This record gives sequence, C-alpha cells and structure tokens, in this order.
Amino acid sequence: MSNLPPLNTDTIWAILNEEIDDATVNQLVWYYLGYRYDEASQAWNTNMVADDWAKEYPEPPDFIANRPPTVKLTRSIPKENKQLLKEKLGFPGYKLGEFGPRQTRRATAANWLLNYIDRLSQIEL
Repeated sequence: MSNLPPLNTDTIWAILNEEIDDATVNQLVWYYLGYRYDEASQAWNTNMVADDWAKEYPEPPDFIANRPPTVKLTRSIPKENKQLLKEKLGFPGYKLGEFGPRQTRRATAANWLLNYIDRLSQIEL
C-alpha cells in the first residue's frame, strides 16, 4: 500500500471517473481506516483501526465487491457530510441506467474519503 495516490480532490475525482482501479480504491479506504499489512508476520495489523471495524473486519473488507462493509462505511459518515461529493466537488451523481452497484460503492468510498479530508481540515494544529 506504499504506492497509494495522494488523498486529495484529484484522487476523489479519479475514483468517481473510474481512473483508479478497484483494488487501489479499497487500499485507500483501508489505509485511512487504519489497516496496515505487516510483511514480517504476513498478517493485517489493526492497532490503528477503530474497535468496531477491527472486531467486525479483522481483515480489511472489499468495499467494491461487498455491500455490508459499504453500508457500514456509509453509516460512519456524519449526516452533515453525506452530500460532500455534491457540495464540495459539484458531483452531479450518476444518471439513471448508467450505473450499478460497483459505481455506487465507489462513490461511497469517494465520499467517505472526502469526509476524511474534511475532518482533517477542521483539526487545528
């Protein structure tokens, strides 16, 4: 996961425009949830993962292929940040008939990552 793209709005757009592959989208979310892969032990380290995530998902889930972890990801976004893609980026959404579960899950991941960026920008250093 050392070759992840930077966490910025260009990356968020690349996720929405499917310019970044699903594996990298998953890896970005895993990284910012706190999952780290330990090469020495060949296992996932969850020391930095919130307890509720680490308990339910001791190994990081595939957010693009599976609905339940994406639902949990959606629920973890504060209500006031559910529309960040539209409010901050002007993302119009997908047109009816031109998207499926995969695009919806990618948009959820993008919104969660944008929420993460938003939370970081509110921290006073």
